Amino acid sequence: MHIPVFFLYFLCGMLLMAVIVLCIKLYLIKKSIGEINAGLEKHLAVDTNTLLTVPSRDKSVRALAAGLNRQLVLLREQRLKYQNGDREQKEAVANISHDLRTPLTAICGYLHLLSTEEKSVEAKRYLGLIENRVAVMVQLTEELFRYSLIRSKPQALCFSPVDIGKVLEESLAAYYAVFAQRGIVPEIVMPKKRVVRELNQNALSRIFENLLGNALKYSDGDFKVTLYEDGRVCFENTAAGLDGVLVGKIFDRFFSVEAAKEAGGLGLSIAKTFTAQMGGQIWAEYQEGRLAVTVVF
Repeated sequence: MHIPVFFLYFLCGMLLMAVIVLCIKLYLIKKSIGEINAGLEKHLAVDTNTLLTVPSRDKSVRALAAGLNRQLVLLREQRLKYQNGDREQKEAVANISHDLRTPLTAICGYLHLLSTEEKSVEAKRYLGLIENRVAVMVQLTEELFRYSLIRSKPQALCFSPVDIGKVLEESLAAYYAVFAQRGIVPEIVMPKKRVVRELNQNALSRIFENLLGNALKYSDGDFKVTLYEDGRVCFENTAAGLDGVLVGKIFDRFFSVEAAKEAGGLGLSIAKTFTAQMGGQIWAEYQEGRLAVTVVF
């Protein structure tokens, strides 16, 4: 059967036009999907009330965008519930810790008055134990209050050139009496050059104080602190009562180790929060029975 030549050309032309139309449609679909992907990333990164918009008239693409918009609405509702609940929880913790201050202050006052009275040796021993535990509770309540304030109302820290070595020396001097009481002679290694960074001095002092307090809590009788020229500060001490698993949790809120001499759990969390707010990093390592906490700016 003979097929006319013009008919073959006509079929080829129709096929070519169909291929061109399909290519254009695929290109537009691909472009629309790319726009949806970019818009979705933007909506997930920024809390916004707007929805995804797609100029494409393709039913499948518009159905995809509609489904994603429904999920974005649900996600926004869940995010708002979480934020409101988290804020209320933080405010409640801050209020509770603040309310605990008054009765604890009264207890401390009565204990002081009781210490001036005549007591048996056994009563003195019990009173000393009570005073010790109350002091720990006062410290924990104060840390809880400050931590709640930091988490519920992030502070806008003011930055200025700070000599890290000078702040470290001041913090060590403040803890000198405590180290002496524990019979610990700190080994201090400082660089010859000054290490200056754009930081908040008060926040840096708080970080160092909490790290020193942590070292005193877990140390088996030694302590070493090293400041490097690259901005690293390493706090090291022997801590046989710890292990790698426990050390991996010491920055967690309210975490404490039964082997510790005092209950804690917030000091390092506060240090981690302040470090992050100043663009630094902090981590802990445990090797051959030694705990090393490093902070770097």
